[in-house]
Parts: sequence; C-alpha cells; structure tokens
Amino acid sequence: MSFVGERVLVTGGASFIGSHLVEDLVAAGADVRVADDFSSGRNENLTAVWDDIEVVEGDLKDPFFARKATEGMDRVFHLAADHGGRGYISKYPANCATNMALDNTVFEAAAKNDVPKITFASSACAYPTDIQQERTPLREDMISFDVRGGAFADETYGWAKLMGELSLRAFHEQYGVDASSVRIFTAYGPRENESHAVIALMAKAYAEQEPFQIWGDGEQTRNFTYVNDITRALMLASEHITDGSAVNAGVPDYISINEVCEVIFDKLGWRPDEIDYMTDKPVGVKHRAADTTRAEELLGWTPEYSLEAGIERTLDWYVTHRKKEDVRRDLETLLTSR
Repeated sequence: MSFVGERVLVTGGASFIGSHLVEDLVAAGADVRVADDFSSGRNENLTAVWDDIEVVEGDLKDPFFARKATEGMDRVFHLAADHGGRGYISKYPANCATNMALDNTVFEAAAKNDVPKITFASSACAYPTDIQQERTPLREDMISFDVRGGAFADETYGWAKLMGELSLRAFHEQYGVDASSVRIFTAYGPRENESHAVIALMAKAYAEQEPFQIWGDGEQTRNFTYVNDITRALMLASEHITDGSAVNAGVPDYISINEVCEVIFDKLGWRPDEIDYMTDKPVGVKHRAADTTRAEELLGWTPEYSLEAGIERTLDWYVTHRKKEDVRRDLETLLTSR
C-alpha cells in the first residue's frame, strides 16, 4: 500500500490502535494529522513519529474543532471513541453513548470539507449477542439495517458502533463520500492499557497475583487479534471499499481466556499456585470469532500474527515499560481505568 503524498487524518491517533496506524501511515508515505483530546491517548505513544506528523488537540464533538481537524484532508480514519474493556463499557454506558454524537460530528465535518474517503473503526460488539453463545463464526451479513430484527448489538457501546456504521452509510449516500467500516475483533498489543483483557492478564501475572483472578470461568472465547493486523485491515479497507459497507478484522480462531493465560505464564516463566474464577464479573458473550472470507476476497487480508507471537511482542513491551512494584501497588486501579 502506498499513501505517498496523501493528507490523512487519524482521529484518536494518540490511542493504542490509533498510534500504530499513524506509524504505518507515515511508513507508507502519508502526511499525517492526529486529532485527539488525550483523554486516553498519550503523547508518548507517538514518540517514534512525532517529528513527522501534525497533532491537534481538542474535542471532536465540537463542530468547530471537527471542521478544523478535517480541513484539507484526502482521507479520514475515524478511531476516536469513548471506550474501554468489558468492565468499562458495562459500568459507563452513558459515556459510550456519547460516541454517537462524536461519530456524526466527525462525518459531517469531513463531508462538508469534501474529504473523499472515510474509514470508520467499528467493533465486533456490533454483532447480535444471541448468536454468540455457541461457536458460530460471525459474518458481516449477520447484521442487517433492512430486515426487521436484523440488529441486536452488545451493550450501549456496540449499539453506538452500529449506529456509527449506519450514519457513515447515510453520508456515503447523500454526499458520495467513499466510505468503509472495519469491525475490529479484540485487538491487543503494545500501548494498550490494563482495562483490556490481554493486558489485564499480563499485569496480574507480572505482579504475581495470588490467587490469580480470572473473570468468568475462563472458557469464554475471543479471537484475539494483534494490533498491526488491525491497522493493515484499516488501510486496505480505505483503499478497496467505497460503498460504506463493513468488513471484519479478526482472527477466525476461538481462543479461551484460559489459553491466553497459559501462553502468558509460559512466556513469563511464572504460574500461580491458585486461580480464582470470578463468575460474578461481567464477561460479555460466551464465544466470538470472525468469519474473514469477505476480508480475504475484498482486501486480500488475513491475519499474520499468531497468538504466541503477538503475546511475546506485547509482553516484551509491557515488562520494558512497567516496573513490577508499580504494577503491584496500582493493580486494582489499572484494571478499571480507561
């Protein structure tokens, strides 16, 4: 992929996924602007490319700031959102609901500034929850905006993402903007915080938590997808999808929390004497994995990183950037902070 000379805005570009996308776009030759309110994003996430990008700080729900941020852009990657791990989206539904206003403000600003292409970071949480109790691979056509009862998203966060997809399709229809949505499935990697599953488990293991706490029975599955596979999917979607439709970005494997823990324990060379399965905690749906047929056919995309390779890279980053004594002291706060 070549984005040489293109002016590209990444909203939420100082965040976990956003900062990796910014790095990939810079490497592909893009002239990148980051718009972020730094509520969860960090300047240090952009250290590697700081001298090569423009950063504007503000609230993208403010129409004036959104117009300023999108002005003069050739593409927009819209990743900004109020979000967190399962505990966060369960505890703060009103915060997540504000994403609907955010998305519409960004799309309207981009359309009125004649931005030709918009790619939206959607979520696997947009899928109906009732079909995720068994191991049923999730296909894009399992959501329909045209069929009665065609949607049943996962908590307020999922409904907001689904409404973002619908809104972007409307802007495509009315303004002719090339549009795409990427349904992200359980991304993980360096720079993610401890409120998300993989980093939370790493933090507990690194702190040598005893007994080791796992939410639920540990048999719930997700398709944990390494962050650079996600950013590649976003860039390919921006190149190849124009009609506002959605595509999955996730591994097609059902990986249990217990399996993730075993990989982490092996990589750290430590394992707990006892595991406390906390079945009273929110765990979301029972099983989730992506059908990647559409991504393969339209984008030529398949995930490149195995779970073992991704966890090794992430764990190397984590132990390099976190002091064990600090993680032990602040563990409970870290697990619930955005």
